[in-house]
Amino acid sequence: IYCIHIQPAIPAAFVGSLPAMRSYFRKFTGVTQSPPRAPMAEVVASWIGGFLGILAVGFLGSLENLGEEELLFLIGSFGASAVLIYGAPTVPYAQPRNLVGGHVISAAIGVAIFSWLPEPVYLSGALAVATAIAAMHLTKTIHPPGGASALIAVIGSTKVHGLGFLYVLTPVGAGALIMLVVALLVNNLFPQRRYPQFWW
Repeated sequence: IYCIHIQPAIPAAFVGSLPAMRSYFRKFTGVTQSPPRAPMAEVVASWIGGFLGILAVGFLGSLENLGEEELLFLIGSFGASAVLIYGAPTVPYAQPRNLVGGHVISAAIGVAIFSWLPEPVYLSGALAVATAIAAMHLTKTIHPPGGASALIAVIGSTKVHGLGFLYVLTPVGAGALIMLVVALLVNNLFPQRRYPQFWW
């Protein structure tokens, strides 16, 4: 009795790509360990900065007598900016050029793309964020929350859409400047901090 062993045919191209695939998936394991927890002095400084920064944006926005629209000053991307400029004020993405430039450029792109292509939202949103990332790279103003400012211009409420390009100036531009002033005043109160690292 003869046993016939059938070897499954594996395409040569697939076999040749196995080492590359293994190398690719090995990247998922990381290269180092998580850094140590921040000292308590940094935690306190970050909390104070984050609280005062968002408080200032919301309060000063309410003084504009915008009625129900006053909440537009508290857009979600400012929460992310607070993490950077008060929680990690030495990183490049937290510097004034990046904070203000990243938000303003991205917001303008979001408004422009929504006015050109309001539907489908998933396409205009993707275009707004991707174009904002590219523009921030080209202008050296990478600020991750800027991507959210671009997306909010697309997926925001009818009040946001009704602002048009005014959205770029207020709440985005004005809010970023308010948060910058608070970052300058608060971060430099603490001896372990110096803000900014650079302006331009």
